[in-house]
Amino acid sequence: MAFLTVLRDLGVDPAEVLAEARISPKLFEDPDNLITYRARSRLLSRCVARTGCAHFGLRGGQLMNLSALGLVGMLVKNSTDVGAALHSLVNYQRLHSPGASVGLVVDGDVALLTYDVLQPYSEATDQTGDAAVAMMLNIMRSLCGARFQPSGAWFAHRRPKDTRPFRQFLRTPLTFDAEKYALLFPSKWLSVRLPGADAELMRLLRRQARELEVRHREEFPETVRSVLRPMLLTSRSSADDVAALFSIHSRTLNRRLDSFGTSFRALVDETRFEIARQMLTDTSLDVGEIAATLGYARTSAFSRAFRRWSGATPAAWRAKLPDLA
Repeated sequence: MAFLTVLRDLGVDPAEVLAEARISPKLFEDPDNLITYRARSRLLSRCVARTGCAHFGLRGGQLMNLSALGLVGMLVKNSTDVGAALHSLVNYQRLHSPGASVGLVVDGDVALLTYDVLQPYSEATDQTGDAAVAMMLNIMRSLCGARFQPSGAWFAHRRPKDTRPFRQFLRTPLTFDAEKYALLFPSKWLSVRLPGADAELMRLLRRQARELEVRHREEFPETVRSVLRPMLLTSRSSADDVAALFSIHSRTLNRRLDSFGTSFRALVDETRFEIARQMLTDTSLDVGEIAATLGYARTSAFSRAFRRWSGATPAAWRAKLPDLA
């Protein structure tokens, strides 16, 4: 819904863009209605094309906050402190949008709130990531107050020609061509207590969330995919590592995936291919840097794998992309 507001602000009729994206305007009459992650990505791509606004996603993200997350947003608001709130966001975000993954990494005095696109073949992943970083800043300010200031922001795409919109809103050091989208901040903010947390309401919200999780158990391969992406970028993505996250043995992990007609090896390949395509499309990193990020000891091994996945070498595949300027 924020994207439609930005369209109006830029003088474009949302109905025309929705028609191009093959999305019914009636869906937006009720904020509880859902669209697929792929449809959302297609809509965002059409918004950028129609307006010519290279930072459209960033503008949309500036209008997004916890209220846009429904049940997940309520769980976050009613947590005892910022750390618990962000863990609720990480644990339950997939109920709101299984096409993406949110993570929290704490390394000493620094914390990273991260965002990864999981849905294969999504359009406008750079715009989606920009919107996510802007929204994460809004979430942190709603939890911590106006005094909150991030210590950095990462973007998994090349540096745009005009970085002023990013600098004006985020007011923090910017890193482009990063391995993921992230908001960095001092970890001391995690201990900030949240006023007005309602323990009884939180109990009821968690029960509702658990009921939703039961309904979505048939999406186990997607749940595995959601944890694989960040793990592949930290070189801890063995079947044992992933199985440990679900408190099961790797043999059990493989049996469950086999019941869905897939395998751990297949999901790793699919996820590596998706990350590789996204990095080749959105960043200016060379092929060797991308290979290293994905855990390949040699660029040649990555090139052979990419040719197996796509039928072309990474360099040849990138060369066929539209103008990346």
